[in-house]
Amino acid sequence: MAHFDFKPDADAASPLYLQLAQALARAIAEGRFQADEALPSERQLAEDLGLSRVTARKAIERLAEQGLIQRKRGSGNYIRPRLEQPLTRLSGFSEELNQRGFVPGSRWLFRGFAAAQPDEQLQLELHAGERVARLERQRLADGVVMAYELSALPESALPDPEAVGASLYGHLAKLDRAPVRALQHIRALNADARLAALLEVPAGSAVLFITRVGYLADGRAVELTHSYCRSDYYDFVVEMKRD
Repeated sequence: MAHFDFKPDADAASPLYLQLAQALARAIAEGRFQADEALPSERQLAEDLGLSRVTARKAIERLAEQGLIQRKRGSGNYIRPRLEQPLTRLSGFSEELNQRGFVPGSRWLFRGFAAAQPDEQLQLELHAGERVARLERQRLADGVVMAYELSALPESALPDPEAVGASLYGHLAKLDRAPVRALQHIRALNADARLAALLEVPAGSAVLFITRVGYLADGRAVELTHSYCRSDYYDFVVEMKRD
């Protein structure tokens, strides 16, 4: 069990199980439990902290309701990876994960060249018959599939798709072709059988569909990426201010 201290506040208005749930949630947010790590069972929590099993059970149920843990029948409760991504900063998947202490990874499905599709011609301002460098992969955090991603870039911007490693933006930065701004659209959809298999979720699960077009400083479009993100692992945050 990760180091976890819990001291009930007898004067608090909130019930004991809620205090425990809040303390566990803070420990998860602070990284004291790793993504996909098994949470101590209700029996172990109760014994280690000197609480009743009812209190431990209700606290764990609260964490499940908040989407912080995943309950696997016959196996236990596991910490869900969570990626809270601000919508006001342009950054890549690997950059965001590294900043939050996760280990980013990719499971490549395709890296190569292909004829540009009509939407790619339009978004990337390409001529008919031009090729794009296409990247198709599952994006992982600490070995857990977080998203399925399909990117297309002009061949002139990415002449060697096989050279892309964990970070597309990191690779483009080395080529001095990293986007400096982007337009991003987000909507919800239900995963069909193929998409569900790629994301390792049940068919019909709600996912976040994100389309991003990245631009160079001179205004040229350099990247079109479609991302399908697991809604149970992703949070998008934007700060708003009233004038």
